[in-house]
Amino acid sequence: MPDTPSDHDLILAVNLTKTYELGQQQVQALRQVSLTIKRNEFVAIMGPSGSGKSTLMNILGCLDTPTSGDYFLNGQLVSTLSEDELAYIRNKEIGFVFQVFNLLPRANAFRNVELPMIYAGASREEREEKARRALEMVDMKDRMHHLPAELSGGERQRVAIARALVNNPSILLADEPTGNLDTRTGEEILKLFHKIHDGGNTIIMVTHDHEVANHAQKIIQIRDGQIEKEEMTGGWS
Repeated sequence: MPDTPSDHDLILAVNLTKTYELGQQQVQALRQVSLTIKRNEFVAIMGPSGSGKSTLMNILGCLDTPTSGDYFLNGQLVSTLSEDELAYIRNKEIGFVFQVFNLLPRANAFRNVELPMIYAGASREEREEKARRALEMVDMKDRMHHLPAELSGGERQRVAIARALVNNPSILLADEPTGNLDTRTGEEILKLFHKIHDGGNTIIMVTHDHEVANHAQKIIQIRDGQIEKEEMTGGWS
């Protein structure tokens, strides 16, 4: 594996190790993990509880830094950045979608989607235009003035996806995005992910569900802090 990214690599991770200190005990959550994710790839990361997949997701999402190893995102070495620098990268480059939707309960769908742009310092005019466009993309234009409590689980996840997309991030990072949804609604959200992917976005999805993972183009299996295997799928059609 190269130690610097090519023009086609959105993500390059080289020998990532993450060690946690638990009292006098050291726990290695990641052990020499190396991987590449190309631009506009749809990747699923799978593994049992304790495998290291959440730790890897946190590092890829710039929520944590490795103990050792290099992580390049969009050509930039981010594994050595400060907390403030990582926060800037997160807001600019990464859109997060979680199993629990993390919507503000007293703000309507429009205001929830607008929130990342407030942090980014966008003007009111820009915020309103981009929030409307993001909500239209996820078929929630007619529900934009509803509070989260007035929306179904699938609708709340659509709002969360719109919020993740509103700053035009390089990556959509989804952690168990269908975990709180029934099967039919989960399928609708996965169809939406394919629509977003077809529009040019890179998607990284963490899941324990093989059926969900098979929607991706590539599955990365993690066990005991190491990549057990990578396999290409037929993808969704």
